[in-house]
Amino acid sequence: MTDLDPFTDVLNCPLYVVTAEAAGERAGCLVGFGSQCSIRPPRFVVWLSNANRTYRVAARADRLAVHLLRHDQGHLARLFGGETGDSTDKFARTAWHPGPGGAPVLDEAPAWFVGRIESRLEGGDHVGFLLAPEAAQHPAGNGLRLLSLADGHGITPGHPVN
Repeated sequence: MTDLDPFTDVLNCPLYVVTAEAAGERAGCLVGFGSQCSIRPPRFVVWLSNANRTYRVAARADRLAVHLLRHDQGHLARLFGGETGDSTDKFARTAWHPGPGGAPVLDEAPAWFVGRIESRLEGGDHVGFLLAPEAAQHPAGNGLRLLSLADGHGITPGHPVN
């Protein structure tokens, strides 16, 4: 990510790694846009760039896995944010296992959830995937320092930016 403007500097949201599987094809990318959007029922939305491979796989998927990373896991952020799945098998370079519905779950991620895709929302150069969480894992305690948007400042996107 480059050239953060004052708006994104103020937000400094967590970064997520979102993974998808459809018809045996896996993909994953670093995502800076995501949020819980409902309490009851619980819902979360992640926004995927329509320029990247993960979007193309997610468009055919039933579920997505959303991973939170620790502040010291920049290597995963660089892999999923700085490489494109069009030329790199990201899953050959990190440990993972199939989660609910086959969604790829990264073994190193300290917290993750898998959500069933309920709908897709157009949003300019990104598409929102509204997720109904089905399974989750998180560590005990509240001391987890998460990787944030500011931490990803030096990662050049693996795909063209619209």
